[in-house]
Amino acid sequence: MSISSGIVLYVVIWTMVMFVTLPIGLRTQEDENDVVPGTHPGSPVNFRIWRTMLIVTAVSTVLFAVIAGIILSGVIRISELGWI
Repeated sequence: MSISSGIVLYVVIWTMVMFVTLPIGLRTQEDENDVVPGTHPGSPVNFRIWRTMLIVTAVSTVLFAVIAGIILSGVIRISELGWI
């Protein structure tokens, strides 16, 4: 796996984990009965993006290490995935 392949793999993993993590623990304005005029009732009340990004980065790094280890060790080869 080249450097560019590793970067692309990490970005794809990070993006997927981010989309899975975003709705976890989300409190909306409608849940809090505090809808600000002119905003959507589903807007988050107290969204902590930096905390979410830190958690996503930690989880993505662990997943990347496992997946890259499997790829680099040769346990799974691209030739074995020919049926796709």
